[in-house]
Amino acid sequence: MLPRTKFGRIGLALAALLLALVPPLAPSYYVELGTYAMISAMLALSLQLLVGCTGLVSLGHAAFYGLAAYTVYLITPAGSGLSIFITLPAAVIAAGVAALLVGSLSLRTKGFFFLMVTLAFGQMVFFLFHDTKLGGGTDGAFLARPVLSVFDWQLQLTRRQRPIAVYYVALTLLIAMYLGLVVLLRSMFGRVLEGIRVNEHRMTALGFNTYRYKLAAFVIAGALAGVAGHMWAMHRGFVNPELIGWHRSAEALLMILLGGLTTLHGPIIGALAYTGLGEVSQLITERKLLVEGLVILFVVLLLPKGLSGIRLPRMSRKPAGRESPPVGATETGPHG
Repeated sequence: MLPRTKFGRIGLALAALLLALVPPLAPSYYVELGTYAMISAMLALSLQLLVGCTGLVSLGHAAFYGLAAYTVYLITPAGSGLSIFITLPAAVIAAGVAALLVGSLSLRTKGFFFLMVTLAFGQMVFFLFHDTKLGGGTDGAFLARPVLSVFDWQLQLTRRQRPIAVYYVALTLLIAMYLGLVVLLRSMFGRVLEGIRVNEHRMTALGFNTYRYKLAAFVIAGALAGVAGHMWAMHRGFVNPELIGWHRSAEALLMILLGGLTTLHGPIIGALAYTGLGEVSQLITERKLLVEGLVILFVVLLLPKGLSGIRLPRMSRKPAGRESPPVGATETGPHG
């Protein structure tokens, strides 16, 4: 799931550099759009730890994403934002604890039953905020956005500078999340997760407690989804039950399929492509979902490895000092 060639690693570094150059070169609208795309990439990347690395497909992953955003709302006093160094750990811990509770029960099932149990837990969290006044009910609620501050020092930003600062915070967290997962997958823990995805029974026979490894992966994935949920609250300053709906988990799965199920950077490519596709389809027709569906269907059918599996054709080179034989001629040995 990691780039194996030097050119692949250089390509990822250049892509990160290109994203870093967006704010000074692009209009403010595309800065906001880029922030949203990177938040979606963080959600899809956290889900990839379950789907692509461990072989666990979940439709309740957005519950941890939305729960983290609501955590920021619940701990933030009215009218004044808290430091990101307070809100971010709180959101991650809340999402991680929820993932521990959900995972400890749902991982006792497998396959289709695991999918439905995670969906059920996700809907339970959805109706918790949808049918109560805990977070503003169906209308949602506005919150004071987290600020960049340490103790008594605070980074003073104008209204125009704040979206740029949030953009770079999202980019930094996305890069840190990717590099953290690279280290994780290269460790013994990551090797065991790969073994579970390929053949869980064999890993059990080798003496590994696969339930504990899957639970650890589930908790880590939920905590990383909490990072994305915190960034949503910091970016939009608004929370509503739609953040927890099952369709948000389905969108993350679509991003993984679009970018590539077999690579770690595939969800990032898929999230950026999915966000761009939504913008382009609105310019083409009012039936946005129709265009998105056709493009995703095309990618799934013709690009089984997703957009990250596209390879440029290699130019074949003839050996020096040797000419191709004429048409119809055959090569013979020294006695031919």
